[in-house]
Amino acid sequence: MTEQRVGRVVKVAGPVVVAEGMAGARMYDVVRVGALNLIGEIVELRGDTASIQVYEETTGIGPGEPVVDTEAPLSVELGPGLIESIYDGIQRPLADLVDREGAFMSRGSDVPGLNREKKWHFKPTVGDGTKVGPGDIIGEVEETTLMMHKIMVPPGVTGTISGIREGDYTVEETVATCKGEDGSSHELKLMQRWPVRNPRPIGRRLAPEHILVSGQRVIDTFFPISKGGTACVPGPFGTGKTVVQHQLAKWVDADVVVYVGCGERGNEMTDVLTEFPELKDPRSGEPLMRRSVLIANTSNMPVAAREASVYTGITLAEYFRDMGYTVALMADSTSRWAEAMREISTRLEEMPAEEGYPAYLSARIAAFYERAGRVKCLGGPAREGGLSVIGAVSPPGGDLSDSVVQATLHVVKVFWSLKGELAYQRHFPAIDWLTSYSFYTQYLPKTFSDKDQGAEMEQMRKEAMTLLEQESELREIVRLVGAEALSPRDRLALETSRSLREDYLHQNAFHEVDTYTSMVKQYEMLRTVLHFHHQALEAIEAGAETAEIFKLAVREDIARAKYIPQAEIEKIPQIRQRIEDQMKPLHGAAVAK
Repeated sequence: MTEQRVGRVVKVAGPVVVAEGMAGARMYDVVRVGALNLIGEIVELRGDTASIQVYEETTGIGPGEPVVDTEAPLSVELGPGLIESIYDGIQRPLADLVDREGAFMSRGSDVPGLNREKKWHFKPTVGDGTKVGPGDIIGEVEETTLMMHKIMVPPGVTGTISGIREGDYTVEETVATCKGEDGSSHELKLMQRWPVRNPRPIGRRLAPEHILVSGQRVIDTFFPISKGGTACVPGPFGTGKTVVQHQLAKWVDADVVVYVGCGERGNEMTDVLTEFPELKDPRSGEPLMRRSVLIANTSNMPVAAREASVYTGITLAEYFRDMGYTVALMADSTSRWAEAMREISTRLEEMPAEEGYPAYLSARIAAFYERAGRVKCLGGPAREGGLSVIGAVSPPGGDLSDSVVQATLHVVKVFWSLKGELAYQRHFPAIDWLTSYSFYTQYLPKTFSDKDQGAEMEQMRKEAMTLLEQESELREIVRLVGAEALSPRDRLALETSRSLREDYLHQNAFHEVDTYTSMVKQYEMLRTVLHFHHQALEAIEAGAETAEIFKLAVREDIARAKYIPQAEIEKIPQIRQRIEDQMKPLHGAAVAK
């Protein structure tokens, strides 16, 4: 480092350190602060004075201590070894830190994000003399049994490949050389680095035409998210935001899952760590951890690193997207991220906006969600990748007018509104079907290989939603004049809506069968509930009493359909046959006619 890039601390204000003598430094350069070498990032420059956001506790740092500029922005290491890892907010591997320092790591710990000693078997997919450009795949590494890691040419590198060989390499060893036409030479390694605040380049954006199947019935049927889509999950304390995020992380139809615990409680991240290695991927039967990356910045970790954790997570997700994979990113919760921004902004003495948040809150949230999408990846061979972002929001008291919620709703396409009243009734997922919405429902039929089945599912979804909306209106009438004042058709609508709520929308995350429902089983279950409704309407037209209809034994079979294993799904059409058999005596003249 030159003398220009070494400054001195003049002021410490919580996680923000002010240093003088930083002429020549750039915004967002990473610096090392004090004798402990605490890692920080320049967030404001005024002449030769820099305000530094320090990612660790600053206790003990005093005026006069050195500040050294690394002359590089906050970046992450991208390469084999990411899968099955758990990092803190600035990509320090927590497992390695535990091995090195024990349960309580010291400040200034500096462990690289990728293992420098482990060798990976590299298989080239191109030969010497091949002309390559940014994003081109030159080889593969089998990272886990579920993950084939594609080695790509870093952005900005173009030339001709030479010296590429199959073999075992560490992430720092050169696997090939790329010689440019201008005589330049670039050593290609299994690892590359990328600044977290810059979106990775893409070929072009594509329409989000495919649903990201989660196995959660209320989501997949009524409020689906697409591959490459964005969603937010706001709700008050205790409504199940984290459980929804965990369920999505466990069962979502994605090749790679990146879970960012941003300011949440440590026991919630512990649950993920202990459950993922034991849970089996429904598609492959392998442990879910073999396609997952975890970023942990819990509530007792430094608040400044929380602001960086979401960028670290989404950069890792973009890297796997660039390989042509479908990636799902869970951020739990973006409210804690926004609170970290507010604290840093206050320390920098910036003018506050609504509720004390910085004026650039909406811009930061929008820039984060904009990095999602289904894309044509850069380079060859031609491939498509998708990055879906699902962010939990924790507004104080469940107030949906909160600044973070409103800024998020302006940019996301799916809104899963968690309702405290449903949670208190033990109805989970507590997603309110009357206030939630999704702009991706038009793609729902494409999730079925049978086009007729897909079209029928779309019609059934609309009919079920109409019944649920009708129930809301009828319940107001019942409160005023009683259920006896309703017509038989309205009483049936109320009963069918109750069946939809309790037998279809309600889902037990801790039941081994009910925790995940395939799209085919969702179709069969919804068809069965509505088939009962249609058969009951015919019986009412024939003069049957609703009390007789509601006493039928087959209703117990409908309620238990959710617990039928996927391997025994043929039992659900048999329930529909029993519905018809038990309704025949009630149809009377209508059947004869």
